[in-house]
Amino acid sequence: MAMREAWGRLLGSRDGGDESNVVQIGVDEIVSNPYQPRTVFDENSIQELAKTIQTHGIIQPIVVRRQKGHYELIAGERRWRAVKSLGWRTIPAIVRVMNDAQTASAALIENLQREGLTPIEEAVAYQQLLELHGLTQESLAQRLGKGQSTIANKLRLLNLPEAVQQGLLARQITERHARALLALPSEDLQIKLYEECVERGWNVKQMEERVKGILSKMQEGTRRKPRKRGLSRDVRLAVNTIRQSLEMIQQSGLTIECQENDDSEFYEFVIRVPKK
Repeated sequence: MAMREAWGRLLGSRDGGDESNVVQIGVDEIVSNPYQPRTVFDENSIQELAKTIQTHGIIQPIVVRRQKGHYELIAGERRWRAVKSLGWRTIPAIVRVMNDAQTASAALIENLQREGLTPIEEAVAYQQLLELHGLTQESLAQRLGKGQSTIANKLRLLNLPEAVQQGLLARQITERHARALLALPSEDLQIKLYEECVERGWNVKQMEERVKGILSKMQEGTRRKPRKRGLSRDVRLAVNTIRQSLEMIQQSGLTIECQENDDSEFYEFVIRVPKK
């Protein structure tokens, strides 16, 4: 019911379809949904689900649509995979008529309503929903019944380097680890700290302290960067007088070499006058 209500709110419809017409469909006639946001399936979890199904049967049918001579999954891929592992020939299903956008939305929302998606998978699902329906983050949050900050924080994870995103997918770091890395100004730093975190097994607080330390050192370096002070009026007068004198010498036909150095303590002229 949660999926049906959220999907209806997203598409501006209250009708989720007739769920009473359950039919048996050949397991081998079904293919995965290309919009499936879940990219990592825990085989141990699938096997546990298979044992439950073998004992109690399918309590909730999967949802599919007819598509080019086969059935395409809309909701229930874990159940379908579990039944396949059991070697069952058919599975109970509800067949719906949906276009591509509706199918994508239903698949995304069905997974968002369940636990187990990694933060990156969730962020990708939000991004796809925004693009499918041309929504703002705020309007998507309202239609899904979530806070706008929740949507925004997930989407920010997609700005991380690919290596860090893969670490999130593999659950090597948590979302809070990843959000700490977002404060760093370069991808190289983010990847370096991510690898260090995985190698040393930092908790979130240790990661945040390390990031804070790096940012503090960078700010300290900026503050200590020497600034060139402007020349005082008297010094400018002296420098201009020397330059004019050198110019007069050159106009007389004598070729001289002159190098000027602006040091923090003094202004230096190095003048070479050839003897020949």
